[in-house]
Amino acid sequence: MKIIVFAGGVGSRLWPLSRKNTPKQFGKIIQDRSMLQIAVHKLFPSFEWRDIYISTGERYQDIIHEQLPKLAKENIIVEPEMRDVGPAVGLVISRLVKTNPDEPIVLLWGSDHLVKEEAKFRKILRVAGKLIEEDPHRIVFIGQKPRYGNQNVGYIEFGEQVSKNEDVNIYKFTGFQYSPPLEVAKKYATDGKHAWNLGYFATTPRFLWQLFETLSPEIFNKLKLISNAYGTQDYEKVLKNVYSTIEKISFDNAILEKMDTSYGCVISEDIGWSDIGAWEAMKEALSDTVDANVTKGKVILEDCKDSIVHNETEQLIVGIDLEGLVAVSTEDVILICPKESVPKIKKFVASLKGTEHEHLT
Repeated sequence: MKIIVFAGGVGSRLWPLSRKNTPKQFGKIIQDRSMLQIAVHKLFPSFEWRDIYISTGERYQDIIHEQLPKLAKENIIVEPEMRDVGPAVGLVISRLVKTNPDEPIVLLWGSDHLVKEEAKFRKILRVAGKLIEEDPHRIVFIGQKPRYGNQNVGYIEFGEQVSKNEDVNIYKFTGFQYSPPLEVAKKYATDGKHAWNLGYFATTPRFLWQLFETLSPEIFNKLKLISNAYGTQDYEKVLKNVYSTIEKISFDNAILEKMDTSYGCVISEDIGWSDIGAWEAMKEALSDTVDANVTKGKVILEDCKDSIVHNETEQLIVGIDLEGLVAVSTEDVILICPKESVPKIKKFVASLKGTEHEHLT
């Protein structure tokens, strides 16, 4: 089985730590390791370096070599420019369909996902791989069993149990639900028919290639030009010229929303997954209780609760009587805001474009 970890996004919700030149997946956020390193190292010992591929942007190749020195250079699949997740997945498949067309693959996201139950997660990956070996023409979606009514994530909807493998239940896939209202999310959390949609799934390159051909033919025709050129001296030229013309579209819009549900099945387990792509989400994932604080660096807090203080500098940060606050200090920016204001960060960063502060984005 091959594992493809996507690590090409910027992640402005974690600004000012995450920026265009130093996106969140490469910052040493947890235990002095980057999210990319955490995403990859949780795969061992079940997988080997030769089985792992990284999909990323052109500007991030060097930092990936630095953070993952055991990863072979040819296992880094580079987008010449960002075209959203649909084309990024297609680019990976355009290559693997020539080199490993029928070997099971798993697609993961390495920029903002934390998985605490790593051994269970590896077992689930193995089970998903076995299911694909049994039937190469399907997709196995891997979801997180809801811990609460989370309205900030999408949901996978599933039906009756169809099989069981290594104490892992496999269910019939029935569809997706996107970021529901809170009351609906609370129902999803307890009805036994929904899982948080992590975007993780297993399939084969050949089957996914066929889905691109039938469901997104315009994208497929351009990807096919790139695939045909792979392994030739013209590859880089074709890749650069053709990839930039592919429509920017999400993978869900390009493929999954159009796919016949009979091709899918679902694994829903508690793997201790959290999305830490924003400061308030990171606080929730890393704190044991609602009122607990999360700190990094030189920080002293007195009579504070439910706050996250992240210090990347040598200067001491002291907080007194803080509650529900986010404070982030880097060498050139200090961000302070209530947790509920974190969603405004992305819009603020976008507003810096064309100003004297654009270099801070």
